[in-house]
Amino acid sequence: MPTATDAEPWVRALRASHDRLSAIVAGLDADRLRAQSYDKDWTIADVLSHLGSGAEICALSLDAGVTGAEPPTMTDFQPIWDTWNARPPQEQAERSIAVNEALVSRIESLTQAERAAFSVTMFGRMTLDLADFLGLRLSEHAVHTWDVAVALDPSARIAPEAVGLLAVRLPMMAGFMGKKQEQPLVVEVSTTEPAVTFTLDTGGPALTPGSTGATASLALPAEAFVRLVYGRLDDDADVTSVIGVTVPELQTVFPGF
Repeated sequence: MPTATDAEPWVRALRASHDRLSAIVAGLDADRLRAQSYDKDWTIADVLSHLGSGAEICALSLDAGVTGAEPPTMTDFQPIWDTWNARPPQEQAERSIAVNEALVSRIESLTQAERAAFSVTMFGRMTLDLADFLGLRLSEHAVHTWDVAVALDPSARIAPEAVGLLAVRLPMMAGFMGKKQEQPLVVEVSTTEPAVTFTLDTGGPALTPGSTGATASLALPAEAFVRLVYGRLDDDADVTSVIGVTVPELQTVFPGF
């Protein structure tokens, strides 16, 4: 499995995710753009608008991490969101692909010295190196790309180039994404492709590498586990084995965003 500190795999995965979404969007007319995405509150165009505004904000943070300037704040975010929300669906789609291409190309162009020296503070408290920074963007882009893809093809999965990388970040993301349970369980989670073992304590919730003190177990592909943590596992079709806990109980831990 890739390490969290090596930026190059994240750069490649971002490129692959962008190219995948670009190919999907190229075949969509205005009616399809107005169709519902996986998120019941967002159309496909809404998802693309979100990724477009996110790319603009990410580009500002990227420049701050390279130059040492102050990163953008909420004051900078709101005008960007307002502008994107006011655009019609076709323009949201076209501009989203263009601004994401610009962002990925800029990332790819960073020199080795710039990559090594990169440091940016996000949300006023998290100081990130380049791999961590790209991890935030990949988790957003790859998962929202799936939100579009699965609305058009129910068999769609999160891109394999992203899954192994996102699995590295799941212990950190579980704390943000999860909801503490009043009657906690400790669950051993075993994944395939890649093969990883975690311990999930639903009382935190907390996800840690390895297996310690579990009273229940869950086995499934890593791609399905990523979707579970991101609130996107709708049933147990992809679950290999579940003992001592139910999929609906785990869905309650990770209601999604």
